[in-house]
Amino acid sequence: MSRKNYISKLAFSMHSLLGLITGLFLLLLGLSGSAIVFLKEIDHAINADLLKVKPSGKTLTLDSLYRKIGEDHPNLSGIAWLNPDAPADEAYEFRCYQNDGKLSTYDLGMISINPYSGKILREGALKNLYPSIMYWILQFHWSFQLGIPGLLLATIFGITMLLSCLTGLIIYRKQVWKVLTFRAKFKWTNWRTISSGLHRVVGVWALLFNIIIFFTGFWMNKFSMDTDYWKKQTIASPLNTLSEQPIDQMLWKAKKSMPDLLIKNVYLPTQAGKYFKVTGTVEGQSAFFDNGNSVAIDPVSGAVVSILRLAEKSIWEKVEATFFSIHVGSFGGLPIKILYVIIGLLPGLLSITGALLWWRKVRKR
Repeated sequence: MSRKNYISKLAFSMHSLLGLITGLFLLLLGLSGSAIVFLKEIDHAINADLLKVKPSGKTLTLDSLYRKIGEDHPNLSGIAWLNPDAPADEAYEFRCYQNDGKLSTYDLGMISINPYSGKILREGALKNLYPSIMYWILQFHWSFQLGIPGLLLATIFGITMLLSCLTGLIIYRKQVWKVLTFRAKFKWTNWRTISSGLHRVVGVWALLFNIIIFFTGFWMNKFSMDTDYWKKQTIASPLNTLSEQPIDQMLWKAKKSMPDLLIKNVYLPTQAGKYFKVTGTVEGQSAFFDNGNSVAIDPVSGAVVSILRLAEKSIWEKVEATFFSIHVGSFGGLPIKILYVIIGLLPGLLSITGALLWWRKVRKR
C-alpha cells in the first residue's frame, strides 16, 4: 500500500470513528446553536407581555436593585447587568453567577426586574425550563445541562469536530474544487448515492464555517480543561460581600473615565477582591468586536483600577475579541443570522448522512 493510500485510509477510519462517537452530540449542538442565534428575539417574543414595562417616572437606582438581588441571593459569585442599553420600556436583565460546590451543576441564574417598581418579573436557574426555555437551550449548548463535566465534553467535541473537518478534507481533497465550482456530479439513484452526495457537497461547503465555529467554541470553553477551575467549582460561594461604594456612583465614574464607551455589560461584584467593571464598544468600532474596552473600579475605595481599550491591545487580543461575535453571528444583521441558522444545522445533517454511509459499509461487509 502506498503512503498516499495509507494516509487516506487512516483519515477515513478516523473520520468515521469521530463521526459515530460525536454524531448525536453534534446534532444537538447544531440544533441548539441555530436556536440561540435569535435568542433575545425569540425570548422577548415568547415573553412579550412579561418583559415589556410601562415607563413611569424615573427608574430605581441600580444600587438598590443590586442590593435587592444580593439580599435575596446571599451566596453569589457575581452579578451581571446584561442590557444596560435597553430601551425605556424593557425590563432589566441580570445574570446571577452561583456556585453550590457541586460539579454536576452549572450554576447560572437569571432575574428580570421592572426598573420602575423593582418588581421581580421572572427568576430562576438556567438548568430549568422556567424562567426561560431559550436560556435553558443556551446553557444546554454550552454544557449539555451536565454541569462542569458537560462543559468539558462540549469543549472536547469542538476538538473532535476540528479533527473531523481535517480528515474529511483529506478524504474529499480531489472533490473540493469540483464541489466549489458546481462541477461535482450528484446521483439521485437511491438513498445510498443521495447520502454520499449530500455528505460530500455539504461537508465541503460547510468546511470553513465549521472550522471557525468549532474552533471559536473550543477556545472560549478551554477554561474547562483547567484543573484549577475544577477545584474552585468544588468550593461553594461564601456569603456575599456587597460593594461599599454606591453602584450608580461607580457607573458614573466609569462613563467619565471613558466617555466614548458604549456600555454593553456591567459586572457587579458580590465577593471580596472582585472589581466593578463595565465593558462595551466605542463609536466606529467594527461589529466583529463584541466589546474589548473596559473600565474596572475598586468597590471598596471607589478608585479606577484599570482602563483598557481594544485599540491599544495586542493583535492576538484583538483577534480573540472577535471570537464571540463570529461564533454567534452577532456581527451582522438579519441575513447573517439566517445564514448562521441554516449553516448551523449542517453538522447535524453531516452526522446523519455520515451514519447512513457507515451503515451501508457495515451491511456490505
